[in-house]
Amino acid sequence: MSDASASLALEVRDGIGLLTLRRPERLNALDAPMIATLLEICHRIEHDDGVRVVVLSGEGRAFCAGGDIDAWSAETPARFGRHWVRDGHAAFDALARLRQPLIAVLDGHALGGGLELAACADYRVAEAQVKIGQPETGLGVIPGWSGTQRAVRRFGARTVRRMALFGEVFEAETAYALGLVDRVVAEGEGRATALEVAQSLLGRAPEATELTKMLINAAEGEEHERVLESLAGRVAAGGAELVEGLAAFRERRGPDFRTTPTDGRDREASAGDG
Repeated sequence: MSDASASLALEVRDGIGLLTLRRPERLNALDAPMIATLLEICHRIEHDDGVRVVVLSGEGRAFCAGGDIDAWSAETPARFGRHWVRDGHAAFDALARLRQPLIAVLDGHALGGGLELAACADYRVAEAQVKIGQPETGLGVIPGWSGTQRAVRRFGARTVRRMALFGEVFEAETAYALGLVDRVVAEGEGRATALEVAQSLLGRAPEATELTKMLINAAEGEEHERVLESLAGRVAAGGAELVEGLAAFRERRGPDFRTTPTDGRDREASAGDG
């Protein structure tokens, strides 16, 4: 069993979260402790106002070889579906739905679950030597971490069919032409390029960037319900009606919304008058 604390690490530098898979001896294949740690780290990133953008990369000669075969093949069918697949979905969903933009550095092969991991990103930088594919059906299993769902939404069904049904493995330039990656760079230049892209994001308005990512996710079907309620919640929480409602609750009286300003910009003034 891997040491998850050593196999998945987060470092924050000047607004950039560096999330690194550190299991090079297994080509950064994911096991259950790593999946659990990924979910926990995503929660930390989500609540850290000091993180503006996240860069995801793998240590060694692979980005991520997917799920560790020794780990998932030892599971019973019930546990495989109930825990391995569902726990992986929870972690990958959290990664894809981070409020911060996510850049993936494909500095080595991204196969199976590795491609599904890369699909969570908003921007993918691939080094020229990498190969990308979905080999699961050749092993008698299916892509289980949204490789037939999120991958289709983000890359298109035609391309996913070629990988998942027919076993095609694409080199970086072909992957770029198919829209699987956003940029191809020379071997060894992926991380530096991703950091340049991340640095450029720091110059953009943080709240507008966050809201725009949420809206794109909603349009894509990634998290439609949560986005709607989150955006509506921001409006309600920034309005004077909430000030009056909370004041009435604390003063044990009925709220009077008849004279409440509807412009959220009046909230601070209203709160100060109390």
